[in-house]
Amino acid sequence: MKKTALIILLLSFCSISAQANEDNDQTLKDSLSVIDELMNSPDQEIPSELISQAKAILIFPTLIKAGFFVGGRYGTGVASMRTKNTGTFSPPAFFTQTGLSFGFQIGAEAVDLILLVMTQRGLESLLKDELTLGADAAVSAGPVGRHAEASTDIGMRGEIYSYSRSKGAFAGVSLKGTVLTTDKEANFAYYGRFFKAKDILIRGKVKKIPKSGQQFIERLNFLAPPKKK
Repeated sequence: MKKTALIILLLSFCSISAQANEDNDQTLKDSLSVIDELMNSPDQEIPSELISQAKAILIFPTLIKAGFFVGGRYGTGVASMRTKNTGTFSPPAFFTQTGLSFGFQIGAEAVDLILLVMTQRGLESLLKDELTLGADAAVSAGPVGRHAEASTDIGMRGEIYSYSRSKGAFAGVSLKGTVLTTDKEANFAYYGRFFKAKDILIRGKVKKIPKSGQQFIERLNFLAPPKKK
C-alpha cells in the first residue's frame, strides 16, 4: 500500500514537473516573440539605442490586467542580464509580477510588458529575491519614438524603464508599486535546482542550460546586441 502511494506520488510529481517545464518553454517562446516583433517593427517605439545600453531585460508576455474599480496585474516572465566581459545575455531566470491600480476600470486585458534595467543600482535591486518598483529601484515610463534616439545620455536618466504593449503598440508606462519576485518553483522545474536570481544571472551557477534556454539566449543576443565600445 505504501509502495503504491509512493509510486502515485512520484508519477504526480513527474507530471507536474513536466507541465511546469512546458509552461517555462512557452514563456521563453512568447518572450522572444515579443522582443522579435518589437525589433522588427518598421515603426519601432522603444529606441534601439536604449536596448543596446540596457544592463538587463525583463519580458512578461501576456500579462493579465483585470479589475472593477480596483484593478490588478499578474504575469510570469523571464529576465536576462548582460555579462560583464562580453555584453552577451545570461541564462534566463523566471520571475512573477504583481501589482494593483485604482480608478474607474472594468473588464480584463492582456498586455506585454518589457522592463529595461539601465543602472548598476537597478541591477543590484533586480538580484534580490523580491523587488518593489519605485521603492527598491526607481522606475519610469520609457521614452518612445525616433526622437529619443538622438539623446546621447538616454540610458543615464532612469534606473528602470518600463513599456507595455496592448493592441500592437508599445508605450511607456509607470509601474510604481509593482512587485517582481523570483519564481523559485519555475527555476527549479527548469534547471533542476532551487536557484536564486543572482545564482542564474550573475554567479554563473547554471552549468546546463536546456535547449529552449540556449535558443532564447542566442536569439536575444542577435536581436539586442550590446552597444559597441
